[in-house]
Amino acid sequence: MGETPSVLAPNLRWKPAAKLAWQSALLLIIVFAIMGLRPGQVTGLSMEPRIDSDEYVLINALAYRFGRPARGDVVAFRHERSAPEVYLKRVIGLPGDRVAIVAGVVYLNGKSLDEPYVRFRDRRSAPPVAVPPDAYYVLGDNRANSDDSRSWGFVPAQDVIGRAIAGVWPPQRVGAIQ
Repeated sequence: MGETPSVLAPNLRWKPAAKLAWQSALLLIIVFAIMGLRPGQVTGLSMEPRIDSDEYVLINALAYRFGRPARGDVVAFRHERSAPEVYLKRVIGLPGDRVAIVAGVVYLNGKSLDEPYVRFRDRRSAPPVAVPPDAYYVLGDNRANSDDSRSWGFVPAQDVIGRAIAGVWPPQRVGAIQ
């Protein structure tokens, strides 16, 4: 004798798929943790146009375990004014560099800096400074709307959490951060 189909039969097909999705998500989180990757949500407009407010990015927390940030890296760091949030900014000045900003143009060690990632410039100036050892001078890409080293100074190396490496959400923002 044949059995009559159960009303629950469609749900039985869904449950293994949902279980697989949860298992996959959990495995991905574990892999990210082992690799030192962590997600972070961006708040604010200072890194536009590449990184939007409310976007989720992937931060490589092991990126600087055996090295230092390079000029141009987008770094994640803690700042006394942002606790418990994490800031994202672009490294402009490395230890020993001299940084000055004249009418919105950044001068690094006496030469103007080519900054193709900056779309929204402003005309503010900042006095010349020498970046101390174990610190970085950081700026937002959206200079007209960024709270950064121009207003609160250098980022100590020990406050750098990692390097922002990719946008991960929303889907239209997925991709490497350069």
